Amino acid sequence: MLSVQENDQLSRVSPGTPMGELMRRYWHPIAATVEMKENPTKAVRILGEDLVLYRDRSGTFGLLQESCPHRRVNLLYGIPEEQGLRCPYHGWRFDETGKCLEMPAEAPDSTFKDRVTALSYPVQELGGLIWTYMGPQPAPLLPRWDLFVMGGVVREIGSTMLPCNWLQCMENSLDPCHTEWLHGYQSYYIMELEGKGDQIPRTADGHYAVFRHLKIGFDIFEHGVYKRRLMEGMSEDHDDWKVGHPILFPYTLRITFGAGTFQIRVPVDDTHTWHINYSCVPQEPGAEPQGDIPMNPVAFQDENGHAIRKGTLPQDMMAWWTQGPLAERHLEKLATSDQGVILYRRLLRDQMRLVADGGEPMNTFRDPARNVRLNVHTEQNQYMMFPSEEREGSIKAYENTRYVEKV
Repeated sequence: MLSVQENDQLSRVSPGTPMGELMRRYWHPIAATVEMKENPTKAVRILGEDLVLYRDRSGTFGLLQESCPHRRVNLLYGIPEEQGLRCPYHGWRFDETGKCLEMPAEAPDSTFKDRVTALSYPVQELGGLIWTYMGPQPAPLLPRWDLFVMGGVVREIGSTMLPCNWLQCMENSLDPCHTEWLHGYQSYYIMELEGKGDQIPRTADGHYAVFRHLKIGFDIFEHGVYKRRLMEGMSEDHDDWKVGHPILFPYTLRITFGAGTFQIRVPVDDTHTWHINYSCVPQEPGAEPQGDIPMNPVAFQDENGHAIRKGTLPQDMMAWWTQGPLAERHLEKLATSDQGVILYRRLLRDQMRLVADGGEPMNTFRDPARNVRLNVHTEQNQYMMFPSEEREGSIKAYENTRYVEKV
């Protein structure tokens, strides 16, 4: 159980908060590249700040404060020029660094524009996503995780805006035992409601037959946490126990559907999370390289506003957002099966203290040679669809993994 104050420290991300300071040491996805082809300006809310993303006519992206420094008009309605974004109200023009390039109504010899800047944040593009960094300079490198840069795959971005805090989404990933109930037992119950009760496997006493966890384990490694599970019928040689799958700090889950999937839980503010399901599947032999990476909505509610309870991801989302906008952790009762959640909270505290003491947190990269491609290994037995050369790179990465703590 956390106190109200401890809960706030771990979950709130606005400027000046301990977690907000930690989160501002990372690059965050703020849009899909394909969105900016449909409309060159987009309202962005990230870490509790309201901003405007734009793409000028030269193709340069910029991220500026929402309100024009002149008369506070919303720059979402600005006009992209060959260089920069022009305010629609009086024509002031700003480039991607926030520098004011033009004040049309001022005298030609005025130097006022040289003394006016808009708040701006650096922007980069990677893997069909647009990213920003909101922390102190110099910025670390944008991490080139394997799924964003590997060849031979087709990518798709699933997008959901959830009405809950990002930590509720992340703690689910440190909780292996929920799978047998949320995705197993509940799924059988839904089948029974649909009149498919005769298709459900049952125990001798008539209960739904689900595979149970025999034990769970967690290892802190250089990039986050490995989550491991041993289920009924498995030996300890099974990859789910021997290897497990990784949670990349601070808020990305790596799973092995297709050629690999990232679930990225972006903190929009204290009570909203942009959930990105970034999936890769192997490309057909001889196919042309993929062009634009599409982004499609992933629903979490039905037309009546009720939680969708069929399918693994919607079931997870139901568990996240029905805890409320910001979970009241001071009322929770944690058990021994919650050891992963407790471990992750401790890791968050450790990284917040590191930043407060002037250090750099986990997964901030400065060496370009190391950042060419960051491979992460997951359960080898689930790599049946993974291109062989990618699998070999993943296994090599695992062999070189640096563990911090075995739990």
